[in-house]
Amino acid sequence: MTLALPSQRQYAQDHAAVPPVVSASLTVPLATGEQIQYANLDHAASAPCLRSVQDAVDELLPWYASVHRGAGFASQVSTKVYERARGVLREFVGARTRDTVVFTRNSTDSLNLLARSLPKATSVVLFDTEHHAALLPWRGPWVRRIQTPASPGDAVIALDAALAAAPTGPRLVVITGASNVTGELWPIEELAAVAHKQGARVALDAAQLAPHRPIDIKSWNVDYVVLSAHKLYAPLGAGVLVGRADWLQAADPYLAGGGATKQVVNWGDRLGVAWSAVPERHEAGSPNVVGVHALAVACKTIAARWADIEAHETALLHRLRTGLRDVPGLAELSIFGGPRVGVVSFTIAGHDAGLIAAALSAEYGIGVRDGAFCAHIATRRLLGKVGSTEQRALRASIGLGTTAEHVDRLVHALRTLVANGPALNYVLEDGRWVPEADIRQLPSFLTD
Repeated sequence: MTLALPSQRQYAQDHAAVPPVVSASLTVPLATGEQIQYANLDHAASAPCLRSVQDAVDELLPWYASVHRGAGFASQVSTKVYERARGVLREFVGARTRDTVVFTRNSTDSLNLLARSLPKATSVVLFDTEHHAALLPWRGPWVRRIQTPASPGDAVIALDAALAAAPTGPRLVVITGASNVTGELWPIEELAAVAHKQGARVALDAAQLAPHRPIDIKSWNVDYVVLSAHKLYAPLGAGVLVGRADWLQAADPYLAGGGATKQVVNWGDRLGVAWSAVPERHEAGSPNVVGVHALAVACKTIAARWADIEAHETALLHRLRTGLRDVPGLAELSIFGGPRVGVVSFTIAGHDAGLIAAALSAEYGIGVRDGAFCAHIATRRLLGKVGSTEQRALRASIGLGTTAEHVDRLVHALRTLVANGPALNYVLEDGRWVPEADIRQLPSFLTD
C-alpha cells in the first residue's frame, strides 16, 4: 500500500487561517516501511505546541533564572515574566478583580488544591460524567454524584434537586465545560444559576473547553475555573486555578516549602510558621516560569484568533462526523446530543478499539485515542447506551494541527479496516496491540 504525502501547498492552505503548530509537517514511519505526514487526531489528550509558544520559550530561556528570590537582573526578568502571566490568565478567563490566580501543574493539580482548601463539611455535588481529575478529589459522606443526565435541561433539574437535599453549610458544585469523552458543551450558565440560588459555589473544569471557546467566568457567574497548558498548545507542565480567594487563603498550603512561607522561627522543639498570602501560599517551591510563560503566550495567541479557530474547527468537525456516518457499524457516543467542540468518540461493531487504533497508527500514520478516556463511568455508561459490550471506545479529536486531509484519511482508513481488516498481523504486548513485525524506528534522540 502506498500513501501519498499531501503537498506542502495543501498543508499551508489548511493551516493559513489558524495559528500554526510546531508539528504541522511532522512525518512518522509506517510499519510497512514508508513515511507519511502525521495525522494527529488526539488533540483532546494533549495538543501540539504552537509555533508562537516555541518562539517565546526560545526567547526566554537565556534569561531563565530564579523567581521571586533573586537580586540578579535575569532573576528580575524571570519574576516579571511569571507575574505578568497572572494578568494574561486573568484576562483569558474573564476573572473578577478580586479573584486570585494560582499556578499549578495541570487541571488535576488545580482541582486537588481546591479540594484540599474546602471549609470543613463542605457538601460537594457533581455529575458522574466528569473526567477523573474532577471526579476523584472529592470523597467522603459530603459528596453527592448525580447520574448521567438525558439532556441539558435534565442536568439543571437534577442539580437543583441534589442541592435541595444537601446538608446546610458550605457547598460546591463541580461542572465540566465540555466533555472530554464526547466534546458536548454543558449548560454552564444555567447550572451556575441553580447553584447560586441554592447557596453553592461553582468550580468549572475548563480543560477541554478552553482550547475551543472563550471563557468568561464573571458573566457565567462561576466561582473557580481550572485549565491545563498541555490542552492549550503549550505542553510544558503548567496549569492554573483562578477564583475566589477566601477559601484558598483560609486553607493550609497545598505544599509546604519555600515560597509559601512568610516567616519561619524556632520555637524550641517545634517550628513556628507564618504562611504567605495567596497566590504564593499555594505555590511552594521554585515555580515553572517557562511553563507559565508558555501558557500565557498560548492564551494570548488563541484569544486573538477566536473567530478563525472556531470556523476552522466547525468545518472540520462537520467533515469528520459526516464521514464517520459512512463507516459500517460505527456508533457515535453522545450524552445528550447537544453542540460540541472537536471531539468524537465511537465504537465499530465487531471490532476491537485497541486493534483499530494500533492499525491506524502503524498502517496509516494516524493518532487517535482508545480506551475509557480517564472518564470510566461516563464512557462505559455511554457504551451501554449504544449497545456495545466492549469496555473501550475510539476517540478522534481535532484542533489547530488538524487538516481536511487528516479527517479524510481517517475516514478512508476506517472504511478499509472494516471492509478488509488490518493489512498486518498484530499481537498483544502488555495489553496493547502492536504489529507482529514492527520495523518502525524511534527518532535518533531516543536511540543514541
